[in-house]
Amino acid sequence: MHEPADEKLMQAYARGDMGAFECLYERHRGPLYRYILRHVGDAATANDLYQGTWERVIRFRGRYRPTAPFKAWLYRIAHNHVIDHFRSGRPTDPLEGESWAADGPDPEGQVMADGRRQALQRAVAGLPREQRDALLLRLEAGLDLDTIAKLTGVNRETAKSRLRYAVDKLKRELGRN
Repeated sequence: MHEPADEKLMQAYARGDMGAFECLYERHRGPLYRYILRHVGDAATANDLYQGTWERVIRFRGRYRPTAPFKAWLYRIAHNHVIDHFRSGRPTDPLEGESWAADGPDPEGQVMADGRRQALQRAVAGLPREQRDALLLRLEAGLDLDTIAKLTGVNRETAKSRLRYAVDKLKRELGRN
């Protein structure tokens, strides 16, 4: 059975269909949360920004126009919300012991995976903001180059270069570890 496109679901939600909203939320919750978490680095702030993003989707549902993909619209809201957070200068203190790791049955393997994950997290956090934004929009949101370019306000070739430089820096950084 063919599932309805995000754009159709968003239009249905704008007309009051709560089931359409629930479907959109379920489809995008994981990648959207990870996108925000990788930007801010701590779960408490990520949770606040994640909820704020969905609140804005709810508030602006009547303004949505299907001329652009829903995913691009959603990630633009999230991106702007994250940028607003950093502009406000609110300090964030990550909680001790927090990890992006999933629970696993093998403690030794989990420790190794945690180390690799933390190295990747540090390397991504060390990228210049423009490169990090492009990389996370590609990896977490699965957006194409044209959409990334539009969201970040640059041309396609600049977005492509930012992605290439980000990947090259990550390879160099992680190759040293």
